[in-house]
Amino acid sequence: MRLDTPITPDVDALVPRWLTLPDVGEALGLDAVRARQLVRDGAVVAVRRGERNVLSVPADFIDGDQILKGLTGTLTVLDDSGFDPNQAIRWLYTPDDSLPGTPVQALAENRGTEVKRRAQASGF
Repeated sequence: MRLDTPITPDVDALVPRWLTLPDVGEALGLDAVRARQLVRDGAVVAVRRGERNVLSVPADFIDGDQILKGLTGTLTVLDDSGFDPNQAIRWLYTPDDSLPGTPVQALAENRGTEVKRRAQASGF
């Protein structure tokens, strides 16, 4: 996914807490360069936020000292379907009655297969 995408106000309002790339790196035991590489590789998605245009990742994407299980595969499906970073984050934080809850909540509850199915369906 792209590293230069500015956040849209609706996406900023959906996400309760954000982490900068150095914060992501610290949580995962990586330096900031390797954390940036996670974004380039599509393991996580980031958008530029605030006056300083800092690359930021939703805090919910980090589970302790690892990336939320199922997130990377879901992001790959969304990227393959043409979703940009804002659209991917919006999709992950939009309630889906068929899950129920949001896709990011379902991932946190280890229901990644259900989430990935819905991501595949959303691209068609």
